[in-house]
Amino acid sequence: MSFEVIIPFLKPIEQLLQSKTITEIMVNPDNSIWIEEKGAIRHLPELHFDDGALLTGLEVIANRFGKKLDADSPILNLRLPDGSRMAAMIPPVVNPRPLLTIRRFSSRGYTLDDLIRSEMLTEEQGTMLTTAVRTGENILISGGTGSGKSTLLGVLADAIPENERILLIEDTAELHIRKPHIVSTESQTDTHRSDITFDDLLKAVLRHRPDRIIVGEVRGPEARTLLDAMNTGHRGTLATIHASSADEALRRLAGLTIRSAPNLQLSVAEEDASRSIDLIVYISRRDGRRRIDDVKRIGKSV
Repeated sequence: MSFEVIIPFLKPIEQLLQSKTITEIMVNPDNSIWIEEKGAIRHLPELHFDDGALLTGLEVIANRFGKKLDADSPILNLRLPDGSRMAAMIPPVVNPRPLLTIRRFSSRGYTLDDLIRSEMLTEEQGTMLTTAVRTGENILISGGTGSGKSTLLGVLADAIPENERILLIEDTAELHIRKPHIVSTESQTDTHRSDITFDDLLKAVLRHRPDRIIVGEVRGPEARTLLDAMNTGHRGTLATIHASSADEALRRLAGLTIRSAPNLQLSVAEEDASRSIDLIVYISRRDGRRRIDDVKRIGKSV
């Protein structure tokens, strides 16, 4: 299915979808349309959907992707043919009209030099982090939604040696790892078949001789499996996690492990997390700027 098949059903935002500089398109239930472009959020009052048009368009798109969208299944998440992520909700969970958010991804992969030029990180930080990747340290990248965690992860993965086998686990495929020996997997928790969770995938890929494991986002029971893997010789893991600081990232990782091991004490979980992770990177997003605020080697900041 080509991207052009989707555009006719989202006609009022066609030009936005084709833009190379817009990174987020947001249609609110009040029919207002907003975008994020070059780090700034703007309202586009001249654009709107006719009554019922967005709901009809979303229903058709869902159907073409083999998904269901109606009052009984009012939430839709999918990946568009160009790699963008589309999330939608319809009445009755939002009112009076649908909510739509499309996150666009750059058609070209970012490089370390790109991130240095944008001032996300310094040249010194870049050298230190890529060296850590090459030497097989376990790195956890933390930050809020849209802070650039996945972008940084993709760039750091460039430092993995070419001959190493990489197994990638994601919820929605968005990472473009430019390596010859990579196997990408995607969880299946929004299908009519049996759910395949992150934890299911992680346990499965461990049987396929990974030199490196990359986890798009740690957010559930897979945290316990990931820590066990890192503690039993799987080095050079890269993962992201939602957190408001480097310290909070470690606490959150420990907290997630307890979800699948309720008898585990938090102090023990925190000790396991500290023993497993070598570096935690925290990225902040302020005034449209994404920047590494902290790189913490467990025990000290660097």
